[in-house]
Amino acid sequence: MAKNKLSERQRDMLAFIGKFSQEKGYPPTIRQIGEAADISSTSVVNYNLNKLEKDGLITRDLKVSRGVRLVDERRPTFTTIPVAGYIFASEPVLVGDTSQTAADEVIELTRELVNDTGDLYALRVKGDSMIDAMVNDGDIVVMKKVDRVRNGEMAAVWLNDRHETTLKHFYLESGRVRLQPANPTMQPIYVDNPSSVQIQGKVVLVLRQMH
Repeated sequence: MAKNKLSERQRDMLAFIGKFSQEKGYPPTIRQIGEAADISSTSVVNYNLNKLEKDGLITRDLKVSRGVRLVDERRPTFTTIPVAGYIFASEPVLVGDTSQTAADEVIELTRELVNDTGDLYALRVKGDSMIDAMVNDGDIVVMKKVDRVRNGEMAAVWLNDRHETTLKHFYLESGRVRLQPANPTMQPIYVDNPSSVQIQGKVVLVLRQMH
């Protein structure tokens, strides 16, 4: 179907998908497409997306929450990253909390946006201890799986002796570890035994969520 034969609604949807993907580096969700086209029903959004897919203007991967892409030879290459669960940007939280259950979900990002190599995974953030580092409750952090980081890097940290996990800036100072929040109302966490601190990954990208 030629673009001039599309309905105004479908043209709006195509324009939004292209603009969103270009600006953010990853495709929009069905809900975001609906909001942009002023469609409250997800079934109506899906109907129009199916029409656009049938006419060869988009491709869809229904197994992925952000699986809509424009059919364009110039479109960027995407990489799929699993969402492994939650990380707590707060006081360390005991493992076993029900909110830590891993979600069966992935996100897709452009290779240009995630230019880091290695084993990547994503975590949803709970808590507000890293707000001055532009990481808010509900955001998604993309992590590179590493077992050591440099001072000042933001890391997912597992505290072996306390069976707790947290997201903080990591510092090794004078034989002890300082886990520094990025929130002036919160105090750092000090760990006298560095061997009890296990680095699970470092933050390479923050995806801000629309609230």
